[in-house]
Amino acid sequence: MTLNRRKLLAGGGVAAAGAMLAAEAAQAQTPAIQWNKEVDVVVIGSGATGLPASIVAREAGASVIVLEAQPHVGGHARVSGGNMPLGGGNSAQKKYGVEDSADLLFRDLTDWSVVQPTGSADYRYNDREIIRAYADNAAPTFEFLKAHGVVYVDKPPDRQGGSSVGNSVMRTMHVAPVDWPLIQTGAPATPAQRLTMSTGNGLTQPLHEAAKKIGVEFLLEHRMLSLHREGGRTGRVVGVAVDNNGTRLNIRARKAVVVATGGSTGNVDFRRMFDPRLTEEYCGIAGMPHSDQDASGEIAAMDVGASLWGTYNQTAEHGSGITKPGRVGCQYGYVNLRWQPGSPLFAKARAEGLRVGDWQNVITVNMLGKRFYDETGRQYTSNAYKGIDPYVQNSYLNAKNLRWDPNNWLNAAMQGVGDGRNGGGPIWAIFDSEAVAREKWDVKPPNVDIEGGFFFSADTVEELAAKIKMKYQRVPMPARNLAETVGSYNGFVAQGRDYDFGKPRPLYTIAKPPFYAAWCTPVLHDTRAGLRINARCQVVDMKGAVIPGLYAGGESAGGFSMHGLPRCTCQGFIAGRHAAAESA
Repeated sequence: MTLNRRKLLAGGGVAAAGAMLAAEAAQAQTPAIQWNKEVDVVVIGSGATGLPASIVAREAGASVIVLEAQPHVGGHARVSGGNMPLGGGNSAQKKYGVEDSADLLFRDLTDWSVVQPTGSADYRYNDREIIRAYADNAAPTFEFLKAHGVVYVDKPPDRQGGSSVGNSVMRTMHVAPVDWPLIQTGAPATPAQRLTMSTGNGLTQPLHEAAKKIGVEFLLEHRMLSLHREGGRTGRVVGVAVDNNGTRLNIRARKAVVVATGGSTGNVDFRRMFDPRLTEEYCGIAGMPHSDQDASGEIAAMDVGASLWGTYNQTAEHGSGITKPGRVGCQYGYVNLRWQPGSPLFAKARAEGLRVGDWQNVITVNMLGKRFYDETGRQYTSNAYKGIDPYVQNSYLNAKNLRWDPNNWLNAAMQGVGDGRNGGGPIWAIFDSEAVAREKWDVKPPNVDIEGGFFFSADTVEELAAKIKMKYQRVPMPARNLAETVGSYNGFVAQGRDYDFGKPRPLYTIAKPPFYAAWCTPVLHDTRAGLRINARCQVVDMKGAVIPGLYAGGESAGGFSMHGLPRCTCQGFIAGRHAAAESA
């Protein structure tokens, strides 16, 4: 090093020499990291991205540790609907005569002309490099999962549960639970359901077992704190710092770190970068309380120079980024997840919720007790097979022939109450005892969450408004407002027309006590923007350069509008392969 300094000085490189000396001084002052464990590949997260990544890397000869923040594996994937549209010509498609290919899948998922009734484009803003890698690896990922214990429901591919999966052919298969216990109930599926039900339990459980059998080590209750990168923001990522119940540990990765922590829906400040409206009252996040999406992976990667990517896909008004609640009267109202008393997590979930069969049975009001939209309005739609019919790839007619129909219940619910503050606040479903009878609801715990403040009842509408007090109700609901709203709506029923919001022929009055208010606030679901990655799932910095030794996929990564399991499993498959191939 002395020789280099002399050469620099002799050659007039005083500034360069000074920089070198400063770097050496900084390095000398930085204490050496005390590694508690050392392994080839560290995978952070044990969900739909982390599990495939860990298996692929281990089978390629790398030693692997999976770090999981929760006391259980599976992440959001375990409580998902188990819908798996991994197309591109997989064996199930071939069995049932569905002609698909990687090229057709790529063209579908990059078709600029596909839009939704809101005008939102499903595929226009997808990163072509990422989609090409996905299309080429989708069918191999399908077969990989099958070879590692995942059982698919034996029926033709369909369009159920897939979001923005392509218009040309059927692609969605479904994962069966077989005999694995369901986290939602604590018990296995019934004999009739074991090979016919679609659930994420059937994905994560067999993959977890497969990973353990080949020597993948799992460290539960190890929450990511930060990444270790040589030179701060200039070298390769060499490990990760985690918190294990108050103890800080450093785990070295000789080859690579794979960020598979899931998305950012549970981090209020992070999600508000994409949509300032999403304040703390949007607390019923899909997948919770089984697992949070705290953006820890994204934040740690950004701290060492990573870029965010594909932000349009997070705010675009299509798919399941945010949904209308399917269950009311409980905190966790995601339509495809019902927590039941037998579940080991039910003490945290507290209630099953009331599934709304017919939105004619309720009205929805804001914090001020006022209606804001037609309650039967749907949530955002997304593209799947024959979503556009007739369909010609990249034809201007695909959008031209679409009928504009925003049906904006969600945006109306998030508009707020005119007090100059962000956040729409709580939305309440208001109904009476006759609605309870029509829906065949049982409005007692454990079906509703009275203790948590997500369900109220009273003998008069005015008393009901006065009872609605909970931490997210930032202003008291005026009793007069709610009474006037209910009275006006009852008048619309009598007249057969909703003069305020055009609800198709209002059918039922709200007149017979007791009266009820059930939490009906929009539910956050998908994360569709995250870290910038390339086709190999390597994380990329703000200058477009790869961060050596760092990979990401699934909901931690951006550039891909598709919902859920397929992009997670496929990108885990890709990341694990390339992470294991890194030089130690």
